[in-house]
Amino acid sequence: MIIDKFLLKKIEVLKKRFYELSFLIIKPEIIHDNKKYVKLSKEYKIIYKIINYYNSYKETKKYLKEIESLIKLDSDKELLEFAIFEKKKNLLELEFLIKKIEYLLKKNNNTNNVLMELRAGTGGDEACIFVENIFRMYTMYFKELCWKYEILNMQQGTIKGYKEIIIEIQGKNVYGTLKFESGVHRVQRVPYTESQGRLHTSAITVAILPEEDYNNNINIVLSDLKRETFRASGAGGQHVNKTESAIRLTHIPTGIIAECQEERSQHKNYEKAMKVLRARIYQSELKIKNEKLSKERKSLISTGDRSAKIRTYNYPQGRVTDHRINKSIYYLDKFMNGKINEMITALKILEKENN
Repeated sequence: MIIDKFLLKKIEVLKKRFYELSFLIIKPEIIHDNKKYVKLSKEYKIIYKIINYYNSYKETKKYLKEIESLIKLDSDKELLEFAIFEKKKNLLELEFLIKKIEYLLKKNNNTNNVLMELRAGTGGDEACIFVENIFRMYTMYFKELCWKYEILNMQQGTIKGYKEIIIEIQGKNVYGTLKFESGVHRVQRVPYTESQGRLHTSAITVAILPEEDYNNNINIVLSDLKRETFRASGAGGQHVNKTESAIRLTHIPTGIIAECQEERSQHKNYEKAMKVLRARIYQSELKIKNEKLSKERKSLISTGDRSAKIRTYNYPQGRVTDHRINKSIYYLDKFMNGKINEMITALKILEKENN
């Protein structure tokens, strides 16, 4: 039971931040600015707890090594029984400390800006249309919360809708609100292209990544990148079609690709493509980590696994069901118009009860 490299990197970053905050919260200009002081003090307290738990983790791990050495060397029956008991007790303590650190890191990340990726899955054109529907649903929700968002890349479907939409979202408590949206969103309805009125099932994937995670944990070496330019696709006559302003970046070691064609200049498209590429590399590494962790323990609510079916949108019944909490809402029209807060609140409550 050890802390993985992702957590260690985060803790190292937080240690530096802790020392910064230690100086900031005693500055007169901060103390006299009540709003800023409260915000920084709250962050200081969370990081302080994380560092304390981490120090306890290191002490427990050190003691565990001593116990394991004793088990190997000692032949005294009573002492051996005591050592085995202590080993089991300390393994449980390590698991508890890691869970506490993970929970507090999530809590500290809850204010982070995020990158959201919507991608069409099974269902062809209908999946592309549903990507557009879900994008509209989220942006209407963002408007209610006064969040800002910027489109980093959009890939149109063959007939209608989008194969992929990537957006960056900025606002208060963004990650804490959206983190449960990661996973497969399934839609059941009769497509407008269906002449015989048959019900179809399609799916899209949603990924939510906090900006701090992929910025701090992924370093890209420029020599590992292949950069290509091309003419962007879009309505005829637009500037994007007349110049090679679109950028495609390939990370050679992993084969991961990111494109951006939303801006007029290559430079701006390059910056946005780098954000997407960094996030995708992080997402790939995170998937490997989650697969390893899932063998040890499974979380009640998935917050990062884009392969897990989390929600079904059933149009004939006017129903939205979240499969993780077995909750159904019967106002699908309103839900698709951004009224999704009831579902998000239910997920938050369950997370709080389980921590």
